[in-house]
Amino acid sequence: MSALIEAVRAGRTDETLRLLEGMTDAGRRAALPELKALRKEMRGAPWGNFRTAYPALHAAGAACHTGAAAAANWLAAADLRWWQASPEVLLRALAGRDNAWLADVARRLAQRPVSANVSYELMSGLVRRAGCEVPVTDAYVTGWVRHIGSRWRHGSVLERLRAEPDLAPLVTGLFELSDLGEVRWTLGDGPWHDALAELTRAGSLDRKAVLDACVARLLRGGGPTDHRAFLPLLVRLELTRAEERERVADWTALARDAASPVAAHAQSVLGALALSEELTPRQLAEASEGVLFRGEKKLVRAQLVLLGKALSRDPSAAPDLLPAVARAFGHEDTQVQERALKLVERHTKRLTSEDVRTELSYSAEQLIPPLRIRAKRTLGIEVADPVPAVHEEVLPPVPEPVRLAAAPETVVELAEEVAALLASEGDVATFERALDGLVRHAYSDAHGLLDALDPVIKRRWWDASEPGRWRHADTYFSPMHHHLQSAHDALDLLLATLRGRVGTSTLHTVVGRHASTGHGCVHRGLATAFDARIREVAYRLRTDPLPLLLSTPTTGTGLLEPGELVDRLDTYRRLGARVSAADFAQALLRVRRGDRTEAAAAAERANALGTREGERLAHWLRSQGTVLPLSRRRTRGSRIVVEFGELLEFQEDFPADFRTLGRPVGAFAESRYCSHWSPEIRQHWLAVLPERRELVAVRMVHDLAHAAEYDTRGAAGALPQLAESGGEAGECVHLCVAYGLGARHPEDRLAAVDALLVLAARGQLDPARLGADLGQLVRRGVVKPLRLAESARTAAATGANATIWGMLRHTLPVLLADLATAGPAGAIGPTGRSGPSIPARGLGDLLAVADECAERSGARGELPHLSHAADRRGSSRLVTQARRLRDALAVPVAA
Repeated sequence: MSALIEAVRAGRTDETLRLLEGMTDAGRRAALPELKALRKEMRGAPWGNFRTAYPALHAAGAACHTGAAAAANWLAAADLRWWQASPEVLLRALAGRDNAWLADVARRLAQRPVSANVSYELMSGLVRRAGCEVPVTDAYVTGWVRHIGSRWRHGSVLERLRAEPDLAPLVTGLFELSDLGEVRWTLGDGPWHDALAELTRAGSLDRKAVLDACVARLLRGGGPTDHRAFLPLLVRLELTRAEERERVADWTALARDAASPVAAHAQSVLGALALSEELTPRQLAEASEGVLFRGEKKLVRAQLVLLGKALSRDPSAAPDLLPAVARAFGHEDTQVQERALKLVERHTKRLTSEDVRTELSYSAEQLIPPLRIRAKRTLGIEVADPVPAVHEEVLPPVPEPVRLAAAPETVVELAEEVAALLASEGDVATFERALDGLVRHAYSDAHGLLDALDPVIKRRWWDASEPGRWRHADTYFSPMHHHLQSAHDALDLLLATLRGRVGTSTLHTVVGRHASTGHGCVHRGLATAFDARIREVAYRLRTDPLPLLLSTPTTGTGLLEPGELVDRLDTYRRLGARVSAADFAQALLRVRRGDRTEAAAAAERANALGTREGERLAHWLRSQGTVLPLSRRRTRGSRIVVEFGELLEFQEDFPADFRTLGRPVGAFAESRYCSHWSPEIRQHWLAVLPERRELVAVRMVHDLAHAAEYDTRGAAGALPQLAESGGEAGECVHLCVAYGLGARHPEDRLAAVDALLVLAARGQLDPARLGADLGQLVRRGVVKPLRLAESARTAAATGANATIWGMLRHTLPVLLADLATAGPAGAIGPTGRSGPSIPARGLGDLLAVADECAERSGARGELPHLSHAADRRGSSRLVTQARRLRDALAVPVAA
């Protein structure tokens, strides 16, 4: 036994195998405790010290386990994965076991998740030796696909598949994989499709089974690119007309719900069947109803063309097909609506059933007003004299501030909340509540708090069991090396302080002097204030714990009620506790001063405390509030930014770390040497100045501009919080929303739409300012018109038609003014002015949204430069929508 352990320690794998061959089952079981002890020793050693011993240990442990379950667990262990023994070595170590045992191990390994990365060669070797059925699991099939598709193997994919003895069950398992993420690119390669199609034609695979499995997998859907693994195979199988007829229901479902490429293929199959009169009108109508509800204009238009051909071939099918055509009346594209209406107009005379006409009249209510009038006249419905539409604007309810719950009463509850917060990012309210709880319990029961937090702390990287790992925490949390990027960072600093992983000298570096968080960085003021408060709290946890935090907000926006702050200062006075300078400064910036009566009453109480902080709070509450510094609008390249001057209010009686909030913000202070890359921290920056959002917005403009111009992700996530925050919604706030509406990523645009609607609901939106900014940004090429059109359409779909029209009526004239300089290709705007020219198709989409908003809100009047666009020749989308908008603004329409 000692010889076996010695061989394993030395990494002599061949010797280990020879020793194992001469051992009985009892001897192998007896060696297990020492092997497990060695494994534990190796796991706790510095990375790589036992590198050569791992393969021998892997093989020895597998051989010495006499139970199949235990052997499988050892073989698939995560800590043995990096330097595991080769499949050949493991199979040699397991030689001599009976077939049932080998089959059991193979089955257990195959049932492991794909992420366990169990070697396919090992599993297949066990299957061959056991002579058992192949286990068709995700792990086994994924390994098989990788094995067959390996570029390092001899022969083509077709030759390798022909040599596979278990081809049929494994191909069946291929279609049943729950996740294609690990093999998507391999299966998307052409050789796989060609090989499977050839094997099907040759009879090696049952054709019907392959077809059924392929169609079923496409019906099942999955990730956005999963169809690439199966749709090319379906095409290569070249279905006969009889096979296509058998699956009409499947094609109908795919055309309705599948990804666009799959839906297009199903649509083409159904179209061929319809034109060869192998579909009944009822079947074609059913298929069309699903397709016409899709958002892809190409598919919808193709279906309308197909329906037109079917109606021309068989006019008697009008009662079945025209109601299906009318499904397109509700499409967001007005050109699609008009195409569908023309088709109905062409064939309405063949309708004899009043029921069908009634159904069409109901569908016609979804058309835009001019087309709705045409449809009613076509259907013989009397049209009353048009009257101005009465529009009811629908805006979201004004968000009510959510009051923070009290800090957790017990250390156990607090530990659970901290663990949950570390597992997710959490919002301002969740973070501030946990922060206040840590401070309160560290003051009242530090030992009990640390015991409760022990399970949480043990999982943090800076407290890992690997020797020496925690020693890096002191350097990592030094303000000279790392800036707090999120609530996670802040909590980690506090937990590491409680655990003793950060030195007192490191924590002291931020107290009493300015700790810079970036040179020339536009975020510097906000980041410095957030850092200073957290680091001073950490220092006080070590040296002089605080009884509670003065700056814990009352609501999730960061606002602090003045009466609560007075009560907290009174608690400090009674306890004789020393106030933290950064905590008190943050409390002053958060305290609500908008209600002058309430502020005056709280000032009287604060002054009566007889403390320096009470007098300071009283003076702060009696002041008139922040007057925004002088601002200047500037351009930087193609972008529009705002400069702020110095704010003297923050230069007096504030710690040095908070004075940077009042320093000037220049146009070129964008992000030099900036390390504040995490978008999650921005919601906490907003809570630093909850009543002065313009001071936050001016520091976010550059980030939002990057989201529109350079396609960065996540910068707009804080816009809804910005809209819910307090203070003036001025030039910077509107500019941030403008950039967000043109962001590259849909989630950022949706956040900007939310912010726009919240500002409108609160009566703080200036549509003229926002629209003019958007016009200039689109003209300069920073905001793409198609992205802006999508954002505007999303906002209008909530019912905010008048709001969006009020914005676009100031955006469009800026863009239409350049039409006079447009060339024959339709590019708008001289490129030498401020940026690239505007694509005409993008402007057409923007006009389409404006059309819908104007029609639904009953807007009237003239729009500068619109007539020039409407008078152009042709029937492009831009010209069509310009004419429609001109008509909507000039002529009253029916409600």
